[in-house]
Amino acid sequence: MSVKRSAATLVDVPRGLAGVVVTDTEIGDVRGLEGFYHYRQYSAVDLARTRGFEDVWHLLLHGELPDAARSAAFAEETAALRRLPDEVRAALPAIAAASGRSGPLAGMRTALSLLGAAKGFRPLYDIDADRRRQDSLVAAAAVPTLLTALHRLGRGLDPVEPRTDLSGAANFLYMLTGSEPDPRHARAVEQYLISTIDHGFNASTFTARVIASTGADVAACLVGAVGALSGPLHGGAPSRALDTLDAIGTPDRIDPWIRQRVLAGERIMGFGHAVYRTEDPRSRMLRDIARSFGGPRVEFAVEVERHVEAILAELKPGRELHTNVEFYAGVVMELCGLPREMFTPTFAAARVVGWSANILEQAAESKIIRPAARYVGPDPAVAVPPAR
Repeated sequence: MSVKRSAATLVDVPRGLAGVVVTDTEIGDVRGLEGFYHYRQYSAVDLARTRGFEDVWHLLLHGELPDAARSAAFAEETAALRRLPDEVRAALPAIAAASGRSGPLAGMRTALSLLGAAKGFRPLYDIDADRRRQDSLVAAAAVPTLLTALHRLGRGLDPVEPRTDLSGAANFLYMLTGSEPDPRHARAVEQYLISTIDHGFNASTFTARVIASTGADVAACLVGAVGALSGPLHGGAPSRALDTLDAIGTPDRIDPWIRQRVLAGERIMGFGHAVYRTEDPRSRMLRDIARSFGGPRVEFAVEVERHVEAILAELKPGRELHTNVEFYAGVVMELCGLPREMFTPTFAAARVVGWSANILEQAAESKIIRPAARYVGPDPAVAVPPAR
């Protein structure tokens, strides 16, 4: 007998849930047609230009920018959480070895789970708002330490212990290289980190919220988000954008190289965005940062951008295709001394703050996120054939 589900219980939505509103949020929004995005009531780009990472972290967590005294207190509070528990530190060499060529982002999934267990994280459903906040701070503060330690261990180097007297961005570069960074490099990386803390209901943020809606602990929510971010269509493009610059090589090769790939239907990494129909405001800011450093690499990137946009306008008329955040993010991070295998992990070190804010917001809801799927397979219920 065929069993049919009532069509009235299903709602058709676009593939990928594009444009579908699934909840309300006070954290921020992306206005793709305007080329604008914001955290709370402030332009995210303006925040990146004028404030420090910890101030923006405070904004997302508490809903307001801190004054000088609160800023110093919050920076001190989060810096004190950078050091890893002994159980986690002892396990990192094995995690790094097992991760191998997959890199520190893959290892971080395991390390985050271990961190949650070592710190006694409990399900969001079972704890109050203060404990949820504390767990989110512990996890977010530890992520840069985990990522840099896994990277160094993967290269046969000892991890560098975090310092509490450095800003988050400067400490990240210090733990990565073992040397105190150039202040210009630290500030450029900080601006990149701020600009990527949050960006609407992207795949990893939505994943974190789905898991949070089940009442799972903070570490479980973040592990799921990291898994979503690891996909090359989400967080893996900055190094690929640099690969494009390397493959082109010289200015005389820009036009033929780009034309060949566009006509073949291939994607040009670092161009186009799922939401923006104008220039990505993050790209504009990072281009300015790159130009402030100057040099042949930056000049070549700007030239490639100009040619690619002209060719795309010619071959794909009517479509607005510009550089996205990944294009100049790769250039800036390379200028600041970050190896390419750390580009996406650096993105994760910022986005963990946005994930945490979304997890806390979702935890205040009592409704589990549980959509439906339309079954399109063979009609049930067919008799099960006897075993042969």
